[in-house]
Amino acid sequence: MTYSILARDAKTGILGGAAATGSLCVGGWVLRGVAGVGMSASQGTAPSTLWGEGVLAMMGDGASAEKAVDAMVSPDAGRDYRQLSALDARGGTGAFTGAASVPAAGARQGDGLVVAGNLLTGEEVLEAARDAYLASTLPFAERLLAALDAGAAAGSDSRGLQSAALLVVSPDAPPLTLRVDMSETPLAALRALYERAQSQPYAGWCDVVPVLNDPHRRPRAEEMEVLAEQAASKA
Repeated sequence: MTYSILARDAKTGILGGAAATGSLCVGGWVLRGVAGVGMSASQGTAPSTLWGEGVLAMMGDGASAEKAVDAMVSPDAGRDYRQLSALDARGGTGAFTGAASVPAAGARQGDGLVVAGNLLTGEEVLEAARDAYLASTLPFAERLLAALDAGAAAGSDSRGLQSAALLVVSPDAPPLTLRVDMSETPLAALRALYERAQSQPYAGWCDVVPVLNDPHRRPRAEEMEVLAEQAASKA
């Protein structure tokens, strides 16, 4: 019902994920992330948001992505209907696809990268998303968007797409969490939302709010004046 990508930017260590589905609200259902800890994507015919949150907690306690996925999946009697992928802060990955997942279903793992999907037109969707991310020289978040676009071009969710999401977490920036919950063109809408988030005044405001590596950040008066002027000009 969904395809997703989780990745770690090798140059910066920033973590991110993107997902798209033929159903509603893919961001709320699938993607989870904590800066400095990891990312997760929990999806499937009967997905468990508890899986996504659980593997993050385990990785936060020091487990690798692979071990966290194994520990989360093993005791769940409903695991055959679920799919889970995880990425830890070191770039390690783990993935599970339940035996009752609607085909085409599977995952592709690499160093700092995991792509997963189910109810796809074919497994070439996974390979196209992976290859597009690896081939791109765009900024990190845009490489994730390129992966979604490539997966759609290769066949996508067999029902078409209704929703898409992007999540990027970093200790030096506020979370970038963008969601298109219902649209006839969710990938285009997500890209437009991303571009808006990179423009002023929103981008400037993100530069002055507290972040993990500067939790008591206080904006300078002149910065707030500029932001106020930019906001007024957009009104």
